[in-house]
Amino acid sequence: MMKKRFSNDIRRRPRNGRFIPILLALMVPAACASSDFEMTNELGPIGHNPALSAAKPLELGKSFTGHYIAGRHAQSEREMNEAATYLEQALKLDPKNPALLRRTFILMIAEGRMQRAFALAERLIAVSDNAPIASLALISRDFRDKKYAAASARLDTLPDRGLNAFLVPLLRAWALQGQGETQAALKALLPLSKRKGSEVLYDLHAALIHEVAGQNTAAEPLFEKIRASQNGSSLRMAKLLGSFYERRDNPEKALALYEEHLKHNPNSRLFEPDIARIKSGKKPEAVIADAIDGVSEGLFGIASSLRQQNAEETALVIGQLGLYIKPDFPIMRILIGGILDQDERYDSANAVYGKIDKTSPFSWPAQLRIASNLDKLDRTEEAVAMLEAMAKQHADKPDPLIDLGDILRSRERFAEAVKAYDRAFARIKEIKSQHWSLFYARGISLEQSKQWPRAEADFLKALEFEPEQPYVLNYLGYSWIDRGKHLTKAQDMIRKAVSLRPNDGYIVDSLGWVYYMLGNYEDAVPELERAVELRPQDPVINDHLGDAYWRVGRVTEARFQWSRVLDLKAEKDLAAKVRKKLKNGLIEAAKIKVEGDGP
Repeated sequence: MMKKRFSNDIRRRPRNGRFIPILLALMVPAACASSDFEMTNELGPIGHNPALSAAKPLELGKSFTGHYIAGRHAQSEREMNEAATYLEQALKLDPKNPALLRRTFILMIAEGRMQRAFALAERLIAVSDNAPIASLALISRDFRDKKYAAASARLDTLPDRGLNAFLVPLLRAWALQGQGETQAALKALLPLSKRKGSEVLYDLHAALIHEVAGQNTAAEPLFEKIRASQNGSSLRMAKLLGSFYERRDNPEKALALYEEHLKHNPNSRLFEPDIARIKSGKKPEAVIADAIDGVSEGLFGIASSLRQQNAEETALVIGQLGLYIKPDFPIMRILIGGILDQDERYDSANAVYGKIDKTSPFSWPAQLRIASNLDKLDRTEEAVAMLEAMAKQHADKPDPLIDLGDILRSRERFAEAVKAYDRAFARIKEIKSQHWSLFYARGISLEQSKQWPRAEADFLKALEFEPEQPYVLNYLGYSWIDRGKHLTKAQDMIRKAVSLRPNDGYIVDSLGWVYYMLGNYEDAVPELERAVELRPQDPVINDHLGDAYWRVGRVTEARFQWSRVLDLKAEKDLAAKVRKKLKNGLIEAAKIKVEGDGP
């Protein structure tokens, strides 16, 4: 059984907070916030769940209250497809309810059910003077239909405050460019050049408008300015600028951009087609060829920025609009899928990833994400089969085998995980510092499958690359203590890990438990108390604290902690041990067999 004091999945990050209300103010002006986004805090994460669509049909009745409550409950359970359907039915029974109209509209647009969203948008605009998101939805429809004059007219009705201060100039510029009015488009974009924080947005889209208009000489200094400020580390900037340089007969500059990006992101394979194209002497097609491409690129940039600010719900709405305008937009699908992943809506994310064209360089990372999500949905054998097929398809790529090892490790199939990691290592031509995490992951699997000599070597190799990596310091230090080896050095390593990650409950628990095992019960108690504060729902850490309380004579508190372990639904083996302790207390003192302190 995996020791709970160690985080088994070193690659997944915890979910962010749900909704940050202050970011809502960025979306629309304060005076308009109640119009379209009045209820957004209550909506929760939004997206489409095909698994629910494929399930038994919803039973729709005639009760407004029933449908409304069912819709709200579905929202709370993050079953947004059902929520949208129930609320739409409730709206049919109370069509003049403005709050319900807004709520249902936002759900539909974020779900990607665009035709229904457009119908609701038109109704919302008819009953409200302040419906900027509804107008934005209809503007996206105008762009999709290449009705650029109509889009311009709608944009004239929108205020230019809040997020609209970025959106309106951008959309207006591309609507004008769609009508062939390049100079007017550039003039419309100018407000972005004067607003702090949007200078790069201005430079990029001014360059792209010049390029679409065939004015490459005017575009180049703007691209150069972006390059100087970005250093090519941004994936999208590197793609856009590199493509421009390639078409301008400057492949060396493009290659330098791609290599600069790879320096910062050594595991990325997204530039393989670009580098191969340069070697072949071919030129790429323009990434941004017309107003449709331009406006979609702008919405992608804004949605990406919003997501970085943890405004995932707003980012999802903007992203869905951009994807509607340009359905064949792989990087937007990666963005939307990532938002759904973050909210643990894995079926919905996989539906988005699955529509990426197989010829796109983004298809490979999307397929890896699909496999990971299948495992999170407890469809592990499907995930394993998919990753094995990917590994067979590309015999030179270690990625699917690394992900396979991670999945097997997370499922505590450690011996199988070791084999997957071994196969991955065999495909790596040159071991570099970024592979420390692979040594760590295999080390965990080796230690858990009773292959300690190899595990120890992997942990030491990981530390050779990352000497102050807290998780490796913690795991190796604890493992040495557990085996009675290198006690002084091991304690120092765990103390170092705690100093680097003072709020990691597992690592703090390790320090407390090491003190306990060495008989330093008085020192163990405060560390284990802090670990419980950091991880109050972890049964193992609560059990450790109970043991420490018993050793220092705090018997009542010890029994409370042990009882809490049972309340937390501890695993079978731990629960059995705790019941014995509740009956008999702790009889024998903790002991370790000291093999030698070492250096």
